[in-house]
Amino acid sequence: MRLKEVQRTAHPAWSPAPHHPICLALGTSAQQLDASFNTTAALEIFELDFADPSLDMKLKGSLPTSNRLHSLVWVDFGAGEDGLGGRLIGGSENGTVTVYSPEAIVTPGEEAILGQSDKHTGPVRALDFNPFQSNLLASGANDSEIYIWDLNSFSNPMTPGTKSQPPEDISVVSWNRQVQHILASANPSGKAVVWDLRKNEPIIKISDHSNRMHCSGMLWHPEVATQLVLASEDDRLPVIQMWDLRFATSPLKVLENHTRGLLSIAWSQADPELLLSSAKDNRILCWNPNTGEVIYEMPTTNQWCFDVQWCPRNPALLSAASFDGRISVYSVMGGSLEAQQQSRADKISSSFDAMDPFGTGQVLPPLQVPQPAPQTTLVAPLKKPPKWVRRPVGASFGFGGKLITFESPRPPVQSPQLAPVPRQVFVSQVTTETEFLQRSRELQAAMQSGSFSDYCQAKIRNAPTDSEQDIWRFLLVNFEDEARVKFLKLLGFSKDELERKISTCLGKNLQANGHGVDANDLAEKMQLLSAQVTPATYQVPPEKEKVSFQIPVSAGTSHPPFSDTDGLISQALLVGNFEGAVDLCLNDGRYAEAILLAISGGEELLQRTQRTYLDKQRSCVSMLISSVVTQNWRDIVQSCELDNWKEALAALLTYAHPRQFAHLCDTLGSRLEAEGSAKCSLQACLCYICSGNVEKLVECWAHQRDCSSPLVLEVRTAVVHLGTVAVNSPVLADKLTQYAGLLASQGSLATAMTYLPAPIVFWLTVYLSPWTGQDGWNDPPAVRGGPRKKKVNPLDVQPHHPQYLLWKHVFWICYHLVVCGSGVSLQLLQALPAERVEQREIPAEHIVLKQTFDSLVQRCQLAAQDPQTKRKLDDASKRLGYLYDKLREQTLSNNILGGLHEISRCVSSQNYQRGLEVHTAVVTSSNFSEIQAFMPILKVVMTIANKLGV
Repeated sequence: MRLKEVQRTAHPAWSPAPHHPICLALGTSAQQLDASFNTTAALEIFELDFADPSLDMKLKGSLPTSNRLHSLVWVDFGAGEDGLGGRLIGGSENGTVTVYSPEAIVTPGEEAILGQSDKHTGPVRALDFNPFQSNLLASGANDSEIYIWDLNSFSNPMTPGTKSQPPEDISVVSWNRQVQHILASANPSGKAVVWDLRKNEPIIKISDHSNRMHCSGMLWHPEVATQLVLASEDDRLPVIQMWDLRFATSPLKVLENHTRGLLSIAWSQADPELLLSSAKDNRILCWNPNTGEVIYEMPTTNQWCFDVQWCPRNPALLSAASFDGRISVYSVMGGSLEAQQQSRADKISSSFDAMDPFGTGQVLPPLQVPQPAPQTTLVAPLKKPPKWVRRPVGASFGFGGKLITFESPRPPVQSPQLAPVPRQVFVSQVTTETEFLQRSRELQAAMQSGSFSDYCQAKIRNAPTDSEQDIWRFLLVNFEDEARVKFLKLLGFSKDELERKISTCLGKNLQANGHGVDANDLAEKMQLLSAQVTPATYQVPPEKEKVSFQIPVSAGTSHPPFSDTDGLISQALLVGNFEGAVDLCLNDGRYAEAILLAISGGEELLQRTQRTYLDKQRSCVSMLISSVVTQNWRDIVQSCELDNWKEALAALLTYAHPRQFAHLCDTLGSRLEAEGSAKCSLQACLCYICSGNVEKLVECWAHQRDCSSPLVLEVRTAVVHLGTVAVNSPVLADKLTQYAGLLASQGSLATAMTYLPAPIVFWLTVYLSPWTGQDGWNDPPAVRGGPRKKKVNPLDVQPHHPQYLLWKHVFWICYHLVVCGSGVSLQLLQALPAERVEQREIPAEHIVLKQTFDSLVQRCQLAAQDPQTKRKLDDASKRLGYLYDKLREQTLSNNILGGLHEISRCVSSQNYQRGLEVHTAVVTSSNFSEIQAFMPILKVVMTIANKLGV
């Protein structure tokens, strides 16, 4: 489509490719007159501003000339810095070759003519510069004159050899685009001569035997050194001939589509498959010379175009000079004509004044310009993508760390006419995180071998900071015996060291009992103390058997005298009033006697006495004693100073009941985490490790530490080994996502899958298997044949599920494994055993399911040979228990139950293929949370049975 135009009867020349902005030089054309019959001549330079939607070009400078031109070229020689450097060379009608400075033309007062020669005796119709040495210029004129000019020494041209005989006009000269010393010339009679400037002689002559080939243009192939094209101006032979010098007896190819003689041709240097031609049939065509097909036609006016040229800088642009005095700039990439139409409307409007030109004084209404239909405003581009928009080479990263590269190899010079050379696409695995992958391999090896202790020891040795060492030390304890005792040691509480200090303090040796204090045992012993100290069991020491004593009764009546309190206590004891005696002792501050008496008074009295005593004692030690005696550890973790977190955690490790231990540790950790400091966060992490709360551990660590570190994920893997951990925490899910994604980006897809919860892997795998096809999401096989359902993205099914974000990220991992045929290892579907509940009886109508599936597993176990299959079947025996639990609880929907019974019937008849189809239908139509625990393993068992043929 047309982008710019200017009213000039001139020969155009584009600015060289390195120059910016793009400019167009116009030299007044010889032997042509414009509509005003003006006989003056000028050399003008216009700037093309494509940001301006109008068709106008901005005039940068103008230089009057004494002669009109037959040819004009702009050479990239002696370039300046302002984008208007180089040299303009014009061939005039009187045989003068003139060298101009474009910079001087746009700068008033500067001398623009840098050199001039009148060596030629006739009009200079042919000019071309050497693409390898821009200082070399070739010119052609009458009488077979060809000169080679050196712009560094313009006064002394050379000739390529002796003049050809008989003398003829030189209409075209053209330098070879691949070999710098080869030059070709052509004359109107249709003969072409190829010159070797090293030898200063012609090496071959090309001539059409029809004698109707009047040559108006000649061009070398941009990439093939031995090929050129000739254009015929004769209306009897309006063709373009492609010649190969190796087969110069006849044209290699003839392009026939013009109906009248050709006036000009131009070959794109950016894409050899684009060849322009203009002819006397008022058409400008763009050819693919390899196929002979016309792939574009310019929307030109009804005028002959005598000159077409490609823009060196922007390969999509071309200029066209027509005999109606118009220079137009076109784009072969198509576009919209709306800007041009609006520009024409504005010109029409500006031609009239706002007032009525007939003097009525009335304002004219706005000029109404008919709006064209929308479909007529668009101009189609080339039929083929041009080479400059096709990437010659390319690289793109794909999923899984894959690097896709390609290149477009150049065809062999010897066989350009053959089929295109096929492109090669290379798929490479790119690994950038080698250290990360090594750590991942170490972690995987530890998980597979079960050597978590060794793994943690290695982490402790290599940890860069003390905080990470503490994390791994505490994690190590989870994989060892007597975890609580070792946690105490890590906190700095050694029982052996404590006994040594007590012995030193008391001045005697204490015998170690070899085990810690159990709070329940301590309470039981205290409660049984009164029963143990009875006359029947108490043995009086021999030396004290004959010691006499007096029982105090009341003050003043006994000898020695006793206080009233002693008497009252004695009387209360004598009558068995332990409660009164204890109250008297407490009132008199005799706490030891009160405790001893309360032991004999029963458990309730003992507890009340302990509370009374502890309420009156407010020292730091008494608070701890109170917690030990009353087993109230909640007050310790909620009220102690956070500086004593270590002591509070040690108390929990020593005394807390297993049912309360995890919750109490979490409470203490939450208090520490709320402080917000890095130190307290680390201490909170240690509390979470003791409690086994993976989610809180990861969240706490991620909020305070480098989230790009894989430590949080390695910690998760180590701790999750202790039991089943559901990924309900968004932070934990996010970290798992990052870790799995990083592994996938390095190509470790199988390892990445191990970090995804097994139900997610199963659900996405099953969902992808029936849905994925050539046309995207499709109906599952089980429902095909019925009404077509709307295509559904599996990620839209449960967007509010806590694991949704994790699913969304890892979806492509599953997709890649399924679609690429690598599958998902069934081992990844193994789940850790969950805490079992008390079993009920399976309803009678469903007992057949248990019998059928258990029998199937047993048959497979008897037939299996390889260890891996046996392990899967052992796991199946355990995981089918989840199904049986659901049957006992009667929580499965009717749809699922119906599907299970249908699967059972298929198993009984050994029709496993049908059973798998029913399995898929059940999975895709059921609530995921209902079936995630048992449906994956049921599919595994049927697949194994089908393989073993049992």
